[in-house]
Amino acid sequence: MQERESIYDIEVTSLEGERQTLEQYRGKVLLIVNVASKCGFTPQYAGLEELYRSYRDRGLVVLGFPCDQFGHQEPGDAEEIRSFCSLTYQVSFPMFAKIEVNGPGTHPLYRLLKSAQKGLLGSEAIKWNFTKFLVDRGGEVVQRYAPTATPESIAKDILPLL
Repeated sequence: MQERESIYDIEVTSLEGERQTLEQYRGKVLLIVNVASKCGFTPQYAGLEELYRSYRDRGLVVLGFPCDQFGHQEPGDAEEIRSFCSLTYQVSFPMFAKIEVNGPGTHPLYRLLKSAQKGLLGSEAIKWNFTKFLVDRGGEVVQRYAPTATPESIAKDILPLL
């Protein structure tokens, strides 16, 4: 039987262009979100930042993955994304390079997340920006949240994992 790939082995690229694995987040509770700067849910950046600032000292890390697959709502390059997040929402949690979450170019991280926690009616497809995945300290994907789930509403699920 083949061992399942660990979330910590997956390579990602930071918004600054540095390639790394998620190994540095081992032992942390992760909230992984596909984000966009021109989406109706974009104001959730404020709630995500609030969660991060409130619980980072207890082991929570929010990871933002910009995605332009839904209505061309993340058209900018890395510098534009960084500037928007910093100036508009004072984002301090880790942000990564733009990725695809659906289709043949799906990033390996999202292949793992979607297979671990299916969406509505068993669908794996990400339906829109700001879909969220909660990962426990052991690297298990424990919950998937619809874009409409606010960061504030997710806090009740995060707290027991900290």
